[in-house]
Amino acid sequence: MPEPPPCPHCSSVYVYEDGNNYVCPECAHEWSQDAAEVAAPEASGVTDANGTPLADGDTVTVIKDLKVRGSSSVVKVGTKVKNIRLTDGDHDIDCKIPGIGAMGLKSEFVRKA
Repeated sequence: MPEPPPCPHCSSVYVYEDGNNYVCPECAHEWSQDAAEVAAPEASGVTDANGTPLADGDTVTVIKDLKVRGSSSVVKVGTKVKNIRLTDGDHDIDCKIPGIGAMGLKSEFVRKA
């Protein structure tokens, strides 16, 4: 028996079958098994702190004060970062932060705006 696909709404992996539908217990989203076969292409796999998938060009908000290495400046909570680029590696987001400049962020410290 094949594994059900992750939830298209919240990306939860705890999806189960209910008759001819898939059901997500985390967000209560239901969708047809036929619709799951025609789903969108796979995302990059990078998610924010809440588990929401991120894509290139998204706007995110910083959820924790972050010290900037080699500088005395700090990226404050609530800072909006526009037009992110997803990358491979330890820091999976490349961006330009207003007042600081170009830097890499970890997706676990941001949420999608």
